[in-house]
Amino acid sequence: MRALLLVMLMLMLCSGQTFANDAPAAEQLEQLKQQVIQLNRELFLLEEELLFPPQTQLALYLSVDSGQFFQLDSVELRLNDKPIAAHLYTVQQRDALSRGAIQPLFKTNINAGEHNLTAVFVGKGPDKRDYRRAVSYQFAKADDAVLLELQIKDRSSDYQPEFIVAPWSND
Repeated sequence: MRALLLVMLMLMLCSGQTFANDAPAAEQLEQLKQQVIQLNRELFLLEEELLFPPQTQLALYLSVDSGQFFQLDSVELRLNDKPIAAHLYTVQQRDALSRGAIQPLFKTNINAGEHNLTAVFVGKGPDKRDYRRAVSYQFAKADDAVLLELQIKDRSSDYQPEFIVAPWSND
């Protein structure tokens, strides 16, 4: 569908676009290429808006504070006691997260009302021991999108990892 729309947009551009006679073909091609790239961006944003309207959108993100007390291997997500997603981490992904990256984990549409999110984190804790912890978060879905960040933070007071679900503001 997306490819068909791009082809249609390119044809409309070509039929309606007039280039100066003195412009070289390479320059005309580059202009057309830039227009197609811009249209592709706009089409992607439109597609996202149609597939995930704010009225029903739930988006989950993951961040890691520094990772001194917990090395993430995987995360499992459950919504209302039903599995919705799981992710295994590579060394490169863990490195990126420890340097401050925020990973988009999951995006879906949900109905209005009360929901319960459970995230299960599996990895290596202090002293390289196997570690499996879950955090649950109850929230009410209304008219706005729900954006939640799953945070893994180092708690230096007892040298343990801390797992938090923090809502993002829609401002």
